[in-house]
Amino acid sequence: MELSLTRRHFLSTTGAILVLPVFDAFAGATHVPQSVIELWSDFDPRRELLETELIREWRSEGMVLRAVRFLIGHFKGKPARMAAFYGFPEGATEKLPSVMHIHGGGQRASLDEVKMLVARGYAVLSVNWGAREMEDARPGDANTDWGAVDPTQTNSGGYSSLLPGPKQFFEDREHPKNCNWYLLTVGCRRGLTFLEQQPEVDPQRLGIHGWSMGGNLTMYVAGTDDRVKAAVPGVGGSGWRWQPRECMGGVAQLEQIKGDVDLFARTLGFESYAPRIRCPVLHRSGTNDFHGWMDDVYRTNALIPGQPVRYSWAPHMNHRITPEVAVTMLLWFDHFLKGADALPETPISELLLKTDDRVPQFRVQPSSLWPVMQCEIYYSHDPDPRDRFWRSADVISEGNVFTAKLPLHEVDAPLYVFANVRYKLPTPVRVRLPGLPQEIQEVVLSSAFHSHKPEALRAADVRATKEISPLIEDFSQGWRDWYQLNAGNLDHWQSWTHKITDPKWRGVEGAKLAITLKMTESNRLGIVVVENQYRTYRGPRRILFCEKTITGAPEAQTIFLEVGDFKDASDDSPLGSWSQLDLLGLGARIQEMNPHGRFKQRADQWTTPEPWRGAGAEFVRIAWQKPTL
Repeated sequence: MELSLTRRHFLSTTGAILVLPVFDAFAGATHVPQSVIELWSDFDPRRELLETELIREWRSEGMVLRAVRFLIGHFKGKPARMAAFYGFPEGATEKLPSVMHIHGGGQRASLDEVKMLVARGYAVLSVNWGAREMEDARPGDANTDWGAVDPTQTNSGGYSSLLPGPKQFFEDREHPKNCNWYLLTVGCRRGLTFLEQQPEVDPQRLGIHGWSMGGNLTMYVAGTDDRVKAAVPGVGGSGWRWQPRECMGGVAQLEQIKGDVDLFARTLGFESYAPRIRCPVLHRSGTNDFHGWMDDVYRTNALIPGQPVRYSWAPHMNHRITPEVAVTMLLWFDHFLKGADALPETPISELLLKTDDRVPQFRVQPSSLWPVMQCEIYYSHDPDPRDRFWRSADVISEGNVFTAKLPLHEVDAPLYVFANVRYKLPTPVRVRLPGLPQEIQEVVLSSAFHSHKPEALRAADVRATKEISPLIEDFSQGWRDWYQLNAGNLDHWQSWTHKITDPKWRGVEGAKLAITLKMTESNRLGIVVVENQYRTYRGPRRILFCEKTITGAPEAQTIFLEVGDFKDASDDSPLGSWSQLDLLGLGARIQEMNPHGRFKQRADQWTTPEPWRGAGAEFVRIAWQKPTL
């Protein structure tokens, strides 16, 4: 069943036609705010009427779904309006908890996100802040229209700028309101106003979650709006992005701020919003995320005062998570918005530098609330979290305490440690979202993040091994030190590791890369290496590829690859050295081998892939070998 409206309809929550006052947010504002409090002191998200437009309504699978649009505000005398999807369970008789979804960069409002949470008993709004065409849009459908301003990605420079401009809040002065994040936060806060005014919604039970740029906005909204009762940022929202980074030569920053950097930090830095968050926060991410640095996520959230905070990290991944990490969001909202069981507490952890054998030790004591299936302890020397390889420690359990020794390659580099505890869920969680299994039976919660500088290691008389291993992988632990994409899909599988960036497993001059595997039928194997993936402060970033036809045979066979066998995807130039590699990838379709969706590839130069034949490849060993072997 569908209701389609061909012209704009302005509705109140009772359906009455409204007479609409106009408030121009641009008026006045001569004072330049110097803090988060001052920046938001003149904004009331309830001040203006929403002028809600019902674009279309339909029913599906026991859900009422709507495409809507509402007024964000007036800027420079012109209205700005936000399109969104809204849904709730059909026939709901009680006020419902509600969640607002905030999409990431390059994305749009998501019907899948709405349906996933509606199926669990929530009323859900997914805002379309980026103004991309909505799913299943029809000719003439109203969409997001920012009017005289533009905080979307078509005005990308506005995310790190306080400077005036024709599409900014002000055209004649430097001001925090010129930053895109300010206007987007205004739009999202108006989304909360939309939710609290819906007759199905309990306004005292509002949650928000967002991914990437949506994770940023989740932190901004949670730090400015006390209506939020639970927040789940993902792969975003870490502070100090303006700060020069020691691992990047002490000069480079994640974000080059245009204008007064100190003013940006005080009014728009996430570290200035975290102290104002008054709701529980769960952060989901991959340990190697390029956008929300793991170290800074912990550093930022440590500033949240007196609220439950949890972390769930997918090892080795960048801008992706596993099902056991993804499910934490549902459990978080179910507890804080519906009164369901609480998640276990953050595992208690302790890093010991002074030990009898001079090898650091890490101890973890998980909560006993749910059965513990596994405790994984990870550590690294690498100061750059984006390309860091997390070594898997050998864990020993004694009752409910898990310990691991952390043998270090050197003591002149920092030490980073954390643990993941895998719990069995009391009741499996059913999920309806593409890319996730229909039923998830385990959940991952992470420990605190521990780090020490080289000075502390030397002061504790920690012993360095300087161990170098030619054996990269023998697969005795499966793909433990890798992350996989499209696992089980023979035509599209990919496996990636940062292991070759670690000094212990880095290739030396003159070595060959030897890959031993079994393959029942002949197929083309793609091997990809990435040089200086995010370490452009060290040299140019390049993705290089090699394809080898593997003849089907019952016994294991080994292929040997030299540096010159790998060719740059952009200009066909060869790799010159193993020394600056950050990623090694194996896969079935080299044209599609793209670990994070961020590489521009010259697919026209590569072999057109054929469907994979026979069973999947069985990898036996990957190692560095001298040319004579």
